[in-house]
Amino acid sequence: MDNIKLEQRLDRIERLLVSNKKVLTFEEACDYTGISRSYLYKLTSQNKISFSKPNGKMIFFDKEKLDTWLLKNGSKSQDEIEQEALNYSLSKKSN
Repeated sequence: MDNIKLEQRLDRIERLLVSNKKVLTFEEACDYTGISRSYLYKLTSQNKISFSKPNGKMIFFDKEKLDTWLLKNGSKSQDEIEQEALNYSLSKKSN
Protein backbone atom coordinates (compact mmCIF):
# COMPACT_ATOMS: atom_id res chain seq x y z
CA MET A 1 0.00 0.00 0.00
CA ASP A 2 1.45 3.37 -0.92
CA ASN A 3 1.96 6.15 1.63
CA ILE A 4 -0.86 8.37 0.33
CA LYS A 5 -3.49 5.64 0.71
CA LEU A 6 -2.16 4.74 4.15
CA GLU A 7 -2.34 8.38 5.27
CA GLN A 8 -5.89 8.67 3.94
CA ARG A 9 -6.94 5.57 5.86
CA LEU A 10 -5.33 6.87 9.04
CA ASP A 11 -7.14 10.20 8.63
CA ARG A 12 -10.47 8.39 8.28
CA ILE A 13 -9.76 6.30 11.38
CA GLU A 14 -8.85 9.43 13.37
CA ARG A 15 -12.06 11.14 12.29
CA LEU A 16 -14.09 8.10 13.35
CA LEU A 17 -12.42 8.06 16.75
CA VAL A 18 -13.05 11.77 17.29
CA SER A 19 -16.69 11.36 16.29
CA ASN A 20 -17.18 8.93 19.19
CA LYS A 21 -15.77 11.30 21.83
CA LYS A 22 -18.00 13.52 23.95
CA VAL A 23 -15.29 16.02 24.95
CA LEU A 24 -12.84 17.39 22.40
CA THR A 25 -9.49 19.08 22.86
CA PHE A 26 -8.82 22.39 21.13
CA GLU A 27 -7.06 20.69 18.21
CA GLU A 28 -9.80 18.09 17.85
CA ALA A 29 -12.43 20.84 17.89
CA CYS A 30 -10.59 22.63 15.08
CA ASP A 31 -10.52 19.44 13.02
CA TYR A 32 -14.12 18.55 13.86
CA THR A 33 -15.58 21.96 13.00
CA GLY A 34 -13.19 22.94 10.23
CA ILE A 35 -12.55 26.23 12.03
CA SER A 36 -9.02 27.61 12.02
CA ARG A 37 -7.06 27.76 15.26
CA SER A 38 -6.96 31.55 15.25
CA TYR A 39 -10.70 31.91 14.71
CA LEU A 40 -11.53 29.34 17.39
CA TYR A 41 -9.25 31.21 19.83
CA LYS A 42 -11.07 34.41 18.92
CA LEU A 43 -14.46 32.78 19.55
CA THR A 44 -13.35 31.50 22.95
CA SER A 45 -11.75 34.80 24.01
CA GLN A 46 -14.98 36.63 23.14
CA ASN A 47 -17.11 33.93 24.86
CA LYS A 48 -19.05 33.37 21.65
CA ILE A 49 -18.69 29.61 21.89
CA SER A 50 -19.05 27.33 24.90
CA PHE A 51 -15.80 25.85 26.26
CA SER A 52 -14.20 24.60 29.44
CA LYS A 53 -10.80 25.32 30.98
CA PRO A 54 -10.67 23.01 34.03
CA ASN A 55 -6.97 23.43 34.78
CA GLY A 56 -6.67 27.02 33.59
CA LYS A 57 -4.61 26.15 30.51
CA MET A 58 -6.05 23.55 28.18
CA ILE A 59 -9.35 24.29 26.43
CA PHE A 60 -11.98 21.59 25.99
CA PHE A 61 -15.28 21.54 24.12
CA ASP A 62 -18.46 19.53 24.64
CA LYS A 63 -19.19 18.01 21.24
CA GLU A 64 -22.97 18.38 21.62
CA LYS A 65 -22.59 22.10 22.36
CA LEU A 66 -20.31 22.47 19.35
CA ASP A 67 -22.94 20.78 17.18
CA THR A 68 -25.64 23.11 18.53
CA TRP A 69 -23.45 26.14 17.89
CA LEU A 70 -22.59 24.97 14.37
CA LEU A 71 -26.26 24.45 13.50
CA LYS A 72 -27.68 27.68 14.91
CA ASN A 73 -29.18 30.19 12.49
CA GLY A 74 -30.15 27.40 10.13
CA SER A 75 -32.06 28.02 6.96
CA LYS A 76 -35.17 26.06 6.00
CA SER A 77 -35.52 24.47 2.60
CA GLN A 78 -38.27 25.58 0.25
CA ASP A 79 -40.09 22.28 0.87
CA GLU A 80 -40.02 22.84 4.65
CA ILE A 81 -41.41 26.37 4.25
CA GLU A 82 -44.17 25.18 1.94
CA GLN A 83 -45.10 22.35 4.33
CA GLU A 84 -45.28 24.76 7.28
CA ALA A 85 -47.46 27.14 5.25
CA LEU A 86 -49.77 24.28 4.30
CA ASN A 87 -50.01 23.07 7.91
CA TYR A 88 -50.72 26.62 9.09
CA SER A 89 -53.43 27.10 6.46
CA LEU A 90 -55.07 23.79 7.34
CA SER A 91 -55.01 24.54 11.07
CA LYS A 92 -56.67 27.96 10.50
CA LYS A 93 -59.43 26.43 8.35
CA SER A 94 -60.32 23.91 11.05
CA ASN A 95 -60.85 26.72 13.63
